[in-house]
Amino acid sequence: MDESASLARIARRLEEVVGELRGIPVEVERLEDRDQVNEQIARAVRSATELRAMHPVGPTGTGRQEQHSRRRVLDALERGMTMRTVVQAGLLDDPRKLARIRELHAAGDLHRMIDEPIQQLLLFDRTVAFVRITPVALAPGALMVRQQGLIAALADLFEQTWSRAREIAAPSPRLSPREREVLALIAEGRSNNAVARALSITEAAVGKHVASIFAKLDLPATEDDNRRVLAVLAYLRGAAR
Repeated sequence: MDESASLARIARRLEEVVGELRGIPVEVERLEDRDQVNEQIARAVRSATELRAMHPVGPTGTGRQEQHSRRRVLDALERGMTMRTVVQAGLLDDPRKLARIRELHAAGDLHRMIDEPIQQLLLFDRTVAFVRITPVALAPGALMVRQQGLIAALADLFEQTWSRAREIAAPSPRLSPREREVLALIAEGRSNNAVARALSITEAAVGKHVASIFAKLDLPATEDDNRRVLAVLAYLRGAAR
């Protein structure tokens, strides 16, 4: 067989392969444009019955965009979609984001929070997932994943993260940075006077911080309990953040 005939045979075979591949959906697709990402997510919302999500940051759009996103979630819940969402605990420090989380949680989008870093993930049923092209908060673009092996891996990642996350129905107390410093020193066994010296503040200021910590941890004064010990136990369990 001469070279030209061999090349012709290869070309025909390539045409056959291309023909066989036509109609097979792309299993991982890059979505570079924000509008394209939003369109594909909206399409998934309309057809899915379950959403599992992880959010390292809260809404970042305009007020109108945030309202539209909130309304879309509430509408999906009303249609019967089940939702579970993991957020980073730092979001609860923003009163506006905390109010949104509580509203959605009360409406049926069950939230849990976790301290460790997480990546953005939207997983609809076990059919399609959206992850950032670049795993950096607020990075543009997304990968739309339909490949079942990857979908299964992302579902497992979500379930493992969900199992480690804390309930958000009764969020853990949000101590101020200074209160956390005071509580950390108390956990070392230091007195109020020693804490004051370590932080270069007055002992009276330490007393006010300690009283605030007791209030936030719901530790009333009783004859039976040592509130400093209970506060330290909460700190060691990670319940006081």
